[in-house]
Amino acid sequence: MLQIKRVYDEFSESDGYRILVDRLWPRGLTKERAHVDEWMKEIAPSETLRKWFNHEPEKYPAFRTKYMDELADEEKQTMLEAIRKKALHHRVTLVYGAKDDHHNQARVLMEVLKG
Repeated sequence: MLQIKRVYDEFSESDGYRILVDRLWPRGLTKERAHVDEWMKEIAPSETLRKWFNHEPEKYPAFRTKYMDELADEEKQTMLEAIRKKALHHRVTLVYGAKDDHHNQARVLMEVLKG
C-alpha cells in the first residue's frame, strides 16, 4: 500500500516504511523527528526543475509533465520499481517537505507508481 504525507506532520506507526522523496533535507527537522527509513533524493526532481517550479501552483501542470519525463530515466525506473515491490508487502509512505499538499513531486510520484 502506498500513501503520501508531509514529513512535518506527526509520525505514526501506521506510516509503515517512510521514504523521503525530496532532494534537500527538510529545514529544521532532525533525523529522529523525521522518522525516515530511506532518503531517495535521486528520485526527486532535478535541481534545475525544482528551482524552476519554485512551488508555484500555476506551473504545476508543466512541472508534472517535465518531472514525468525525468522519471522515465532508466535509473529512476529502477528506483520506482523498488518502491512498488516494497509496497506489495509493506505500507510505504512517501514523505515530502513542501507546504502545498496538492502541488508537489510526491503527488506526481504517487500517480506514476499507481500507473
